[in-house]
Amino acid sequence: MDSDDDNVEEVVEGPLDEDELPHGFCTVTYSSSDRFEGYFVHGEKNGKGKFFFFDGRCEATDDLEHCVIFDTCTSKSFSDMIMTHISDDTLEGFYIDDALQGQGVYTYEDGGVLHGTYADGELNGPAQEFDPEGRLIFKGQYKDNIRCGTCWIYYPDRGCVVGEVNEDGEMTGKAVAYVYPDGHTALYGNFVDGELIEARLATLTDHENGRPHFTVQPDSPVYSYDKSTSACIASQKRLPDPYESQRVYVGQSLISGAGEGLFTKINADADTVMAFYNGVRITHTEVDARDWSMNGNTISLDDDTVIDVPEPFNHTENYCASLGHKANHSFTPNCKYDPFVHPRFGTIKCIQTIRAVQKNEELTVAYGYDHEPSGRSDPEAPDWYKQELQEFQKQKQS
Repeated sequence: MDSDDDNVEEVVEGPLDEDELPHGFCTVTYSSSDRFEGYFVHGEKNGKGKFFFFDGRCEATDDLEHCVIFDTCTSKSFSDMIMTHISDDTLEGFYIDDALQGQGVYTYEDGGVLHGTYADGELNGPAQEFDPEGRLIFKGQYKDNIRCGTCWIYYPDRGCVVGEVNEDGEMTGKAVAYVYPDGHTALYGNFVDGELIEARLATLTDHENGRPHFTVQPDSPVYSYDKSTSACIASQKRLPDPYESQRVYVGQSLISGAGEGLFTKINADADTVMAFYNGVRITHTEVDARDWSMNGNTISLDDDTVIDVPEPFNHTENYCASLGHKANHSFTPNCKYDPFVHPRFGTIKCIQTIRAVQKNEELTVAYGYDHEPSGRSDPEAPDWYKQELQEFQKQKQS
């Protein structure tokens, strides 16, 4: 067995050979509390087997013979992840002469799964990784446990970053692209560790054998990472998003008193990302402390951050880099807000259809204002919202 001090066997359950080594199907528990269940031949793993890791790391800290743990978002190596990964992971596969060979399945404690190809205990070959909901989050190649060649990193919103990774397995280079959820519209150019530096509009035309082919528009504007702050909504305020501009436009809302609204340029199926909601990033405390009249274009991003599109940026002549804030409320909406990892704006919200919509249909979402009368500590809904609520309640009663 392994000579590493962290790998000293504490308990062997199962048959032993004449040298008192595991021989046959055995369960071996190590001093680290990691456990292996599988077949042995004279002390070496041979046949189907499964590791159970209980202390947040594999059984060896300086020998990757048995498994590798990967960060699902940033391509970190095993040595980077070894002290931080959540415990209770498992690795299952077929062992020959004490080393994992062929297909192996690494299952994370949260339910995520990595399907990889192993040679002599190390990842070498094609691999795919899925999040706990079964969504593909990585597709590509590994060499000696490091991502290599052309790799695809997918976000839950179905956008992805694709390109040749560098020697450290990072999505860094001048031939990397972000591909929008439609699978065609792309920003192709210079990225560092998956983050957009400079890119032009492109179209993904093909991806034979996992290798993408892009047609770049040479006269395209240059797009760059442009995450907002509390003081700056964007450096390129009037540069439209190319994906969004294919799908929506701003017009007079069909809702009485609601002002402008957001309309679709195309027929779209359910679960289609239509628009993006970018804005300055402020705190919930700031929102709660100011007059409600200033909060007409706010949306909660998370427990700490609110996205706001304040005056004068609520007017398209001053800001049109994203248009999601133009969608009005409905008690029977055709869209919803969802998180989105945007190549320019970072983590924001998007507007996604919840049913099929027709060309020129107004896109609406549920704002979720307080329905109670004013006088409470909660923000009071605007007049148009109250009117819509009254009409909705009447329709339900009739």
